[in-house]
Amino acid sequence: MTSIDQHPKKTDDVRRPGRWIALAVLVLAVLLVAVDATVLGLATPFLSEDLAPTGNQLLWIGDVYSFVIAGLLVSMGSLGDRIGRKKLLLIGATAFGAVSVLNAYATTPEMMIVARALLGVAGATLMPSTLALIRNLFHDPRERSLAIGIWGAMASAGAAVGPVVGGFLLEHFWWGSVFLINLPVMAVLVVVGVKLIPESKNPAPGPWDMLSVGLSLVGMIGIVYAIKETASHGLGWGPGVAAVLGAVALAWFVRRQLHLPAPLLDMRLFHHRGFSGAVLADLLTILGLSGLVFFLSQFLQLVQGRGPLEAGLAELPAAIGAVTAGLLAGFAARRFSVRSVVAGGLAAVGLALGTVTLLDQHTGYPLLGSMLLVVGVGAGFSFTVTADVILSSVPQEQAGSASAVSETAYELGAALGIALLGSIVTGVYRGFPTPDGIPGGVESAAHESLGGAVEAAATLPTAQAGPLISAAQEAFVDGMRSAAGVGSAVLLAAAVAAWFLLRGQKLEDGVEYP
Repeated sequence: MTSIDQHPKKTDDVRRPGRWIALAVLVLAVLLVAVDATVLGLATPFLSEDLAPTGNQLLWIGDVYSFVIAGLLVSMGSLGDRIGRKKLLLIGATAFGAVSVLNAYATTPEMMIVARALLGVAGATLMPSTLALIRNLFHDPRERSLAIGIWGAMASAGAAVGPVVGGFLLEHFWWGSVFLINLPVMAVLVVVGVKLIPESKNPAPGPWDMLSVGLSLVGMIGIVYAIKETASHGLGWGPGVAAVLGAVALAWFVRRQLHLPAPLLDMRLFHHRGFSGAVLADLLTILGLSGLVFFLSQFLQLVQGRGPLEAGLAELPAAIGAVTAGLLAGFAARRFSVRSVVAGGLAAVGLALGTVTLLDQHTGYPLLGSMLLVVGVGAGFSFTVTADVILSSVPQEQAGSASAVSETAYELGAALGIALLGSIVTGVYRGFPTPDGIPGGVESAAHESLGGAVEAAATLPTAQAGPLISAAQEAFVDGMRSAAGVGSAVLLAAAVAAWFLLRGQKLEDGVEYP
């Protein structure tokens, strides 16, 4: 590797002027997606009251966004490599803002599910584009590590800003307002991004293979749907057919990529042990976390009785820990080792999730806040370093495809986490015994969701409402404890896997020249 002193002119070219301003614009897109994902959890009780979704519809509202993104990310990452990552980013941001309006004014659970799916289509264009553009803006590996750390930190900040801003909006406006906050962010991104973000794409990308796009979409959605339905309702013909269809589509997709001269996704990337290990770490981390996070806002509001704004502020320690760890992750990985930082971060998250099994309705905030802080620190270290490893493992022209693989692991993990861990919560919750004398219609509504139980109890006399809500809250906490135990085991297993798969992996040093 060539040193900076030997090639000062080349170094000036590598360190592009305005790159940090361009980075600031890129992280707006990350904030856009992160804020949208986190405000939904806070809005769920209000959405449940207004739209009256069933428990299964509520899960679909939560995870269809991630399902669609998981199915389209690889295709969109490859499309960005071909038509230009900046162009795709700006198109996606515009669409994301427009579809947010549809989410805000949804009037039925079915309309909300469709709107969330369309938001997933738009969201699939944003995340691969941002990471790929960072890869092309920052060629100095140390600067790139810091830029990725800022990218990850802003994603975590979005996770914090979402609940706080969302909580404020929910206390003053209707639930649809949490989606409309996307509009000003989108406007700034598009207006500033047009002038400041440089375009980049693969100079010789080859054609965009539509059959591969279809196979990727059918395969990912088929597999995730099968897992979700099996977790919720047990084995059946529907999930079985979906699983077979998804597996066949993915196998065909892989085979096709290996034979295409210009594949949608270069499967040879997975021959790199560090790349594969980083992708697996991302997937298992999010799987362990997402189901818990989806229900944590409901726990804070509907079980502990906090207002939306207070619940949002209560989740801040996770974001503070992630922001701090993200900014220090590159230094830590070079000072110690990639595998120790990633495995240590995953283990910290797993142990912290284990403490959730000790929570009850009256648990004080110090324990909950400390758990969230440790979760944030561990996730910040792990995500930042794995993103750096993934981007550093590929040639510059394949940055979009590599970023898409990273984001696919993230979104697939989120979908699977909500499906599997969320189904554990729902399964345990639905079995709770209702007090005597509760009318059948109220009992049925109470068993659909905790929000449904609170709403149904409002129609009962106080003597009946209190015991019903207490029983529902206790069942919800039991389900969350069970899900947290499974999530903890997944994270600890991921830590062990990362320790072996990332053996000998190092972050780049010095200045890299394309």
